[in-house]
Amino acid sequence: MAHKFHITGAANDQFKFDFSYNGEKIFWSENYKQKASAKNSIESLKKNAPEAITVDVSKDETGSGYRFEIKKSTDDQFYVTFVAANGETMARTERYKQKASAQNAIESLKKNGPGATVDDQA
Repeated sequence: MAHKFHITGAANDQFKFDFSYNGEKIFWSENYKQKASAKNSIESLKKNAPEAITVDVSKDETGSGYRFEIKKSTDDQFYVTFVAANGETMARTERYKQKASAQNAIESLKKNGPGATVDDQA
């Protein structure tokens, strides 16, 4: 099964999306008031993720522009956010016990995001 973006409905007549492989969500978004905003965010990920830098915030690294940020949770697990040039978080992952798993999620979006189909289920 191929990598896909899914647009779905969310609470309060809003919309959200996820980036998945074999039915497993790798990244997911915040809620958007308009479906067009979710679609625009997906297009931005497709365009900007492949060249985005990775910043390891768990090691006090910083960055600007479109970027992946690896963060450490309060329970010592790792997760990733994809941050837009304006500093807004566009998508995030689940928490992983191993940093390597977080890095694999980044590589998956960089490699497979641009060609992923969009399945509008909303």
